[in-house]
Amino acid sequence: MSYDIEKPDEQWRAELTPAEYTVLRKAGTEPAFTGEYTDTKAKGVYSCRACGAELFTSNEKFESHCGWPSFFDPKDSDAVELIADRSHGMVRTEVRCARCGSHLGHVFEGEGYPTPTDQRYCINSISLRLAPDED
Repeated sequence: MSYDIEKPDEQWRAELTPAEYTVLRKAGTEPAFTGEYTDTKAKGVYSCRACGAELFTSNEKFESHCGWPSFFDPKDSDAVELIADRSHGMVRTEVRCARCGSHLGHVFEGEGYPTPTDQRYCINSISLRLAPDED
């Protein structure tokens, strides 16, 4: 898979904190209920912490009480890439940044949340950076 932004592993390691690197580049997961944006209600745009691509907005964020920020849709459908993930004995759909290929989280469907898409993009806070709206 080729991305608009590609860097050698050493460069990613140098640019990201160890925790950011583990999640963004090695598909790790931050512990539930510990992320900076889990309960954030601020209005704004959430971008990829690795490359700055705009991924989600506060308009699509909702309370799922799952321990990670949840969105019912990305800002633009081409902002994220969805990949089948069969790791850990489960079948899930991984969500990656379409610009740099960084791991963001997973998307789940049919859980019954009262959202327009019936999807839950369960995204690691550490994968994101919020640019608050200027009032």
